[in-house]
Amino acid sequence: MSSNKNKGNSPIVYSTNPDFKPLGENEHEETLAPNQQLLYVSLERLKGNKMATVIDNFIGTADDLNDLGKLLKTKCGVGGSSKDGVIIIQGEKRDMVMNLLQEKGYKVKKRGG
Repeated sequence: MSSNKNKGNSPIVYSTNPDFKPLGENEHEETLAPNQQLLYVSLERLKGNKMATVIDNFIGTADDLNDLGKLLKTKCGVGGSSKDGVIIIQGEKRDMVMNLLQEKGYKVKKRGG
């Protein structure tokens, strides 16, 4: 009896798009230079009425995102996470994060109130 499970990673059987690339065959995403990136910094309220500083719009590799997130967490002395182009820093650290990013050469804008 044959299995009906998909043998590949992609459920797409055929595409007429000439630029189509199956999942997993993406070119390595390169990290833009800090002076070419515009990062948005905002405050969000999480579960339990806790505040978090959110940095998004980062364009680059996951390793570079994790390195920047680790630097910000260390300088702010708090925890957080980084994935999918978004860095979350625990607490209301928006001004401190903006200053640190500007020192590193990033263009930064506040988002929200």
